[in-house]
Amino acid sequence: MKVCKFGGTSVASAEQIMKVAGIISSDRSRRIVVVSAPGKRYPEDRKVTDMLIRLADAALDNKDTEPLLAEVVGRFSLIAEGLGIGGEFVSTVEEDLRSRLAADRPHAGRFMDLMKAAGEDNNARLIAAYLNQIGIEAVYKSPKEAGLIVEGPAGDGMADTESYVRLSKLKEETRVIVFPGFFGYTKDGVLCTFGRGGSDITGAILAASTGADMYENFTDVDGVFAANPNVVDNPALIGKMTYREMRELAYNGFTVLHDESLMPAFNHSVPVNIKNTNNPAAPGTLIVKERECKTQPVIGIAADSGFSTLYVDKYLMNREMGFGRRLLGILEDEQISFEHTPTGIDNMSVIIRNKFLTPEKEERILKRCFDELKVDDAHISSDYSMIVLVGETMRYSKGLAARAAMALAGSGTNIEMINQGSSEVSIVFGVKKEDEKKALRAVYNEFFVPAHAHTF
Repeated sequence: MKVCKFGGTSVASAEQIMKVAGIISSDRSRRIVVVSAPGKRYPEDRKVTDMLIRLADAALDNKDTEPLLAEVVGRFSLIAEGLGIGGEFVSTVEEDLRSRLAADRPHAGRFMDLMKAAGEDNNARLIAAYLNQIGIEAVYKSPKEAGLIVEGPAGDGMADTESYVRLSKLKEETRVIVFPGFFGYTKDGVLCTFGRGGSDITGAILAASTGADMYENFTDVDGVFAANPNVVDNPALIGKMTYREMRELAYNGFTVLHDESLMPAFNHSVPVNIKNTNNPAAPGTLIVKERECKTQPVIGIAADSGFSTLYVDKYLMNREMGFGRRLLGILEDEQISFEHTPTGIDNMSVIIRNKFLTPEKEERILKRCFDELKVDDAHISSDYSMIVLVGETMRYSKGLAARAAMALAGSGTNIEMINQGSSEVSIVFGVKKEDEKKALRAVYNEFFVPAHAHTF
């Protein structure tokens, strides 16, 4: 049995949904289908979820919601018309949206969740209706009915452990189940959405719960590439990779999947296959718990911007007990998490994402470094990017850091920081943001150009 999830671009129009139906009918082991809200049909288009956010904001501000409501209904009407589904369905979409708008609003975040989830919920109903219309027995399944209990703050929920037991019963259904992604319900019956990668999380949860043989994640690319194809020309396609490699790459800038969305599948050892709705015959990228490691030590290279460095210097820092703990404690007090901590005997750098910093926080942090830690120097520098080499077999290969450093030097890029994780699955190079693209190309060329036309 397979669980398959179709992203926003895969269900953005009637034509795309027809492709989805063809994919489902071509393999009857695809028994559970998780769908997103309609996404962009073209670059300048607007996602239905973004339209719903605007609608919710207008409602919360007590503004006229009719034009924005009509816009959302119109988008669903266009899709339904293209699929040959009558106007009665469009009326149910409008009724659903009006019901949500009329709901109590004791908490703005919960109201926003309720409105955002309308995209996935109505799209799942629409796709189930279309599948039945073309002769594929299908049933829409509500997360509440199925028992997907989500706890946590609005917009960032997590499924409780008992949900997996309740959801396991879905495998007994003989019809194709169409399940809306992105949300569940609290024990009190309040709708709560997941965070980033919400529909991916739903798919992974259902795959884990039902003991699926495969979780297929359909998107608009042929799989996971070894580098960003918007920066590197014709990058290699990764044929097979491990969960850990995917998480490292996703966390550091790969946008095919959010880094936490695979955790349910990872915890239950369900293989994940990233495939292309527009090219379903392509093998895609298979993500597994373990893989046979061959000659390619680096499987992917990520680049991500938006980092700052807190640099502190103090003579004999290495002999001062608890210095690092106290420095990180200052960041903790400011609700700031850190990414890397490269150190020397008399200095220490802490890499932080810019989004956690404000001018006021920076001022307080530096003041406490001087007042409490008695440092000789402390400053914060911004506009850094991280170039990350990832591969399970890097630990067995000699000279990788040297090769990468030489490639960066050859491109005229100065290395501001280098750090290797204790697991030796990744090596991180900090560079100036202005050098990010040329640095990524240089490192990619070093490790992939001789085999850039091949899948590995």
